[in-house]
Amino acid sequence: MATALEDSTRSSLQTENDAGARHPFLLALGERVRNLRSRRGMTRKAVAVAADVSERHLANLEYGTGNASILVLLQVAQALHCELSELLGDVTTSSPEWLMIRELLEHRSEADLRRARQNLSELFHAPGTADRARTTRLALIGLRGAGKSTLGRRLAEDLGYAFIELSRQIEQFAGCSIHEIHSLYGTHAYRRYERRALEEAIQIYPEVVIATPGGLVADAANFNLLLQHCYTIWLQADAADHMNRVRAQGDVRPMAASAEAMDDLKRILVGRTPFYAKADLRFNTSLYSEEEAFQALRRRVREAVGMTA
Repeated sequence: MATALEDSTRSSLQTENDAGARHPFLLALGERVRNLRSRRGMTRKAVAVAADVSERHLANLEYGTGNASILVLLQVAQALHCELSELLGDVTTSSPEWLMIRELLEHRSEADLRRARQNLSELFHAPGTADRARTTRLALIGLRGAGKSTLGRRLAEDLGYAFIELSRQIEQFAGCSIHEIHSLYGTHAYRRYERRALEEAIQIYPEVVIATPGGLVADAANFNLLLQHCYTIWLQADAADHMNRVRAQGDVRPMAASAEAMDDLKRILVGRTPFYAKADLRFNTSLYSEEEAFQALRRRVREAVGMTA
């Protein structure tokens, strides 16, 4: 005769299973496991043995009623001879073509991947007009405190171009501050506003200097758009200069106020450097005073875009 505790436990497990069965992620995960197993021509029992899990556990996973741990999913992925990302639904594993493209690119060097991205960009966009237009749209990328706003405004004035601070455009579209966008609506909403502001800048201004938010490179779609339509300049600076300039601007956000701010800034810089490094031009502002930096940047930009000094 079942005890009250056993009844309670069964009821709790059933509730969890019912909730799991209704969760679209678990249902999609289970379908991917079944499809991969079918593609490999393996029985459920064979996969369960190879993954060192019970056949019932695997069945629950396949039908979306089992919420497996990450280690169990890793074991199942290894049993199915696939990457964990494929099991979890990485878009680059969603079709045979994606998988074959991924296979071609896997283990390639950064230089090879850059060439592949550039060739794909030319394939899917009109290269002639776009390439010419890029040289008259200058986008400054880099962390806060690199000098994007200060040098960007002066550079635009010198070239006779419009100047846009993309963060201010984002705030105008949203009707609130950047901080409020993140707090009220979340990162996805912020990225939509960022995309809208960038698209409008590209469409409206054939000659422009754009100071971009430091985190724009973290969104692949927005960064690709920038690279396709703008000549990009990475304004670099030493970590200490980044911090001191932000503080001098009166910034009281966590990066400027936290005792661990320098470590945080260095981690962010390390994480974003591979993306910033895709810029057409690099310029280290820590090597100069503001006036010297502007004059040196002015010369390099004019030379790069084919303008007289």
